[in-house]
Amino acid sequence: MAVEVRRTASGLQLDLTGQWGLPDIEAARAQLAAVDLQRVRAVEVDTRGVAALDLSGAWALQEFVQRAEAAGVEVSFAGAPPDQLRLIEQTLKQPETTVAGEGGSFEAEGLLHDIGHYAVHAGRDALQSFAFLGHSLVTLLASLRSLRRLRPISVARHVYDTGITAIPITALIAFLVTVIIAYLSAQELRGLGVDIYVVDLVTLGVLRELGVLLTSIITAGRSASSYAAELGSMQLNEEVDALIATGVDPYEVLVVPRLLGFMIALPLLTVIADLVGLTGGALLCRFLLDMPLTQYVNRVNESISNTAFWVGIWKAPVFAMLIALAGCYRGMQVRGSARELGHKVTVAVVQAIFLVILADAVFAVVFMKLNI
Repeated sequence: MAVEVRRTASGLQLDLTGQWGLPDIEAARAQLAAVDLQRVRAVEVDTRGVAALDLSGAWALQEFVQRAEAAGVEVSFAGAPPDQLRLIEQTLKQPETTVAGEGGSFEAEGLLHDIGHYAVHAGRDALQSFAFLGHSLVTLLASLRSLRRLRPISVARHVYDTGITAIPITALIAFLVTVIIAYLSAQELRGLGVDIYVVDLVTLGVLRELGVLLTSIITAGRSASSYAAELGSMQLNEEVDALIATGVDPYEVLVVPRLLGFMIALPLLTVIADLVGLTGGALLCRFLLDMPLTQYVNRVNESISNTAFWVGIWKAPVFAMLIALAGCYRGMQVRGSARELGHKVTVAVVQAIFLVILADAVFAVVFMKLNI
């Protein structure tokens, strides 16, 4: 490890490099203590060259920051401060006592106060969610450079948990909903003498919308709640803080494998839902409309356009990303109590379903404009 000190127009710049761990703690303290802060107005610390930083190294850096601030020196970081330093600051900070309720303050003075309170809360939450999205995507892109950092064993486990175990309920719901829609369509179209178009309606409806949308909503209830509960429990048990303290990026270990696993599992579940849905339509047409199976298959082939199947498949990874991010984001927000955990799990499921429906509406408009 090394500390390079450079003088700038505004003060000093400290470039930290190398390994900042327990074996190097004394050397780190000695080099930081040797920094002369006399007649210095500001210090900028650059930690981007640090290869590894654990809690002991962050503690030495925290001692230097406290010494500088006590001397009246303004300390800033090039980029975001290390997570380990944030953990130390949160630990040292005295807890603040509030009387705010779950939905807002009990001291609300009127309608305008409530509107302002919720508007500010929603704005902060939106900024935090975009920061979480950006951090997750940057970590994902960085992990693509190494197979080991992608953690294929963890990804495979999440594919199993979110995909394979969801096949029975996904297939059952797809079958039942398709049968219901085919039955209602047959009741109307048979009176007009065009009951053959029941096959067209079932085929296009299942492949373009129902297959992926039903699967996404079902798995949003399963996986978003599971992700939020798992990560929330780890937050309550301080396991995430332990990862940060040992220099491990929790996004790389906890968020990215869940994101990749679900983005792989949901398209596969969508294909299964499509096949089961078309099978349900075939059974209803056979027993309600006396339509031979060969006629049904021929009509399905005629009604499928070049993009009908791929439209649903294209949507699946996007829906999977929204669901996984919603569950992980709310899970990482859990603080303090089991009651908070239950609340965040509920919020994760509601937001995941809302985002899926909103994204599906956007896809519908875009595909209509593109004539797909």
